[in-house]
Amino acid sequence: MALATKQTITFYGSPDLKKWSKLSEFASESGAHGGVWECPDLFPLTYEGKIKWVLLVSINPGGPNGGSATQYFIGNFDGKNFTADNLPYPLWIDYGRDNYAGVTFSNIPQQDGRRIFIGWMSNWDYANDVPTKNFRSAMTVPRELILKNNGEHLILANSPVREVSALRGKVKSVENLIIHREKTLNDVFAGFQGKFELEMTIERQNSKILGFGLTNADGDYLNFTFDLEQNVLKVDRRNCGLSDFSRKYVSEPMAALATRDSYKVRLLVDRASTEIFINDGETVMTNIVFPTQHYRSLSFFATNESWKVNNIKIYGIN
Repeated sequence: MALATKQTITFYGSPDLKKWSKLSEFASESGAHGGVWECPDLFPLTYEGKIKWVLLVSINPGGPNGGSATQYFIGNFDGKNFTADNLPYPLWIDYGRDNYAGVTFSNIPQQDGRRIFIGWMSNWDYANDVPTKNFRSAMTVPRELILKNNGEHLILANSPVREVSALRGKVKSVENLIIHREKTLNDVFAGFQGKFELEMTIERQNSKILGFGLTNADGDYLNFTFDLEQNVLKVDRRNCGLSDFSRKYVSEPMAALATRDSYKVRLLVDRASTEIFINDGETVMTNIVFPTQHYRSLSFFATNESWKVNNIKIYGIN
């Protein structure tokens, strides 16, 4: 058993699930400690033929962009002690504002073999104040967790489970584009009722700051900016719709972004939620939004050199 104990994780063992003995305590000075540690989850994953162990630890407050978030450690577990590898902690499973307290499913059939994660899609900074009428919050889509190297070190990548693709409905394909300054595809999301999936590949070329955004007729916009001068992905939800319910909600969260010549983008939008996955889950950000009407148009922008966007596909979600 992994038990959250203030700023540590304590491991216990029992032969009968009645009598428990303390085995060890994991305390990392390099992890995030801005709030209480919660919701530990310890599990093995295979990387390059070897078993590594992953320890999930949620924290509130103290997330990378404020409030609630889930960090992780990669290392080894001998049945009693967990020892973390020397990595640039804290590392976060999701750098958005709205993925917290997630854990993985037990008893996945051995012939399946996946490690599947689902998180709570909100943040205690404003969870009790969001402007919803018929529901208070939702969960993220289920995600498969894998270990991969981002070019600098080992990370825990996560992307939607393959079953999510079965929800795809009508598809729209858009020809490849070269973005010089700005370009808008008007009403490209029309007919999807605010529920769609966007896939595309960004070729940065020599551009340093580039991105895309979702807009509607009321002037609400949600921008995703690839700032390759600072090597971060920014999500600007300061003007994405309703926001006056909490000062802590209005923000521009950002995530570390590995330097690449191209970026594979997958964005899931379900009316009040956005989940973006870069390069099959190397960088992930989940952010809830409250547009005054459904986003209908897709805009692209660049602040210096031109860039390309290829293989644009938009799927309705059933």
